[in-house]
Amino acid sequence: MSDDRDPGVSMIELQEEFIQHMERGGRKIRSLALVATVAGGYFAVSYFVQLVILPYGLGITSQQVDLVDPWLVALGAVSLAISLLWCYAGVRDILFERRLAQRIREIREIQAQTAKKFGLGD
Repeated sequence: MSDDRDPGVSMIELQEEFIQHMERGGRKIRSLALVATVAGGYFAVSYFVQLVILPYGLGITSQQVDLVDPWLVALGAVSLAISLLWCYAGVRDILFERRLAQRIREIREIQAQTAKKFGLGD
């Protein structure tokens, strides 16, 4: 920081950089959360079809792979649980990003009001 600058100006610039950093982070969180939610949802539906619909709903079993084998069902149930947790994490990230974006909008509004009040900016 140069000595000729007012500390208040430096603080405002630092806050602006921080807000921009939060906005960039929010966009990354949103995209990762959407990918996680879609992937988790796909796997959850896939495991549900394999565990419930095919063997019990449609009565489809195979001689090569027994769809009602307890070990396979247990493995599928664990995979389903992990997929649902993955979906849960993705949805929580999406909700977190929405709250973050709302807070950033509120900060931007306060900044605009303050700038207007003191005749700065636009």
